[in-house]
Amino acid sequence: MATPASAARTDLVLFDLDGTLADTAPDLVQAINACLEQRGRAARPLAELRPWVSHGARGLIEQAFGLVPGDEGYEALRLEFLQRYEGDLCRHTVLFPGVEETLAHIEDAGLRWGIVTNKIARLTAPLVRALRLDARAACVVSGDTAARAKPDPAPIQHALAQCACAAAAGVYVGDDRRDIQAGRAAGVRTFAAAYGYSVAIDDIDAWQADHIIARPTDLLAWVLPEAA
Repeated sequence: MATPASAARTDLVLFDLDGTLADTAPDLVQAINACLEQRGRAARPLAELRPWVSHGARGLIEQAFGLVPGDEGYEALRLEFLQRYEGDLCRHTVLFPGVEETLAHIEDAGLRWGIVTNKIARLTAPLVRALRLDARAACVVSGDTAARAKPDPAPIQHALAQCACAAAAGVYVGDDRRDIQAGRAAGVRTFAAAYGYSVAIDDIDAWQADHIIARPTDLLAWVLPEAA
């Protein structure tokens, strides 16, 4: 079994955004609850919807309204939800504990890091700016940057190409099964974030990630072996 001390060379560390770098659930759930209240329905508890945040608008709408793409009213609701979220997308959102420390160590070691998310660019860009990560990230790949979103490997491949990094020297960290599927297909080492959202509704061991981390700083022992 691999150990941190035997970790492969790392040149680029890529992160998912929602549920991995940033705790965006409060603002996303607030937006879906505003849609519920607009229709005379009771708001849902944050804890109840939080596990579905990494599934984006589709997951939240399905849980809150029981609608899926193709259902009558789904598309109008999706557009309303996105508009509400876009109008107030970083009121309560913060970086997860340990993320800033992790990024600082990566930067101090002279490595690059970037973001690969399924969040569309018009939402990703202002959020990344609000979190003051835009000037630090080597790349920011959104859900509509590449031809296909995760679990397709295209977004991660796009990030690797943009940063001129070989897949073997890349790492991807995410909190959802689709993140790991995309990373494996792209040929990078994969890390499943057990502190994120999807672990509450899915078996993280079944994702087949190369490693599972309980907190962001656990990553450092693998990408910076001297930190082990």
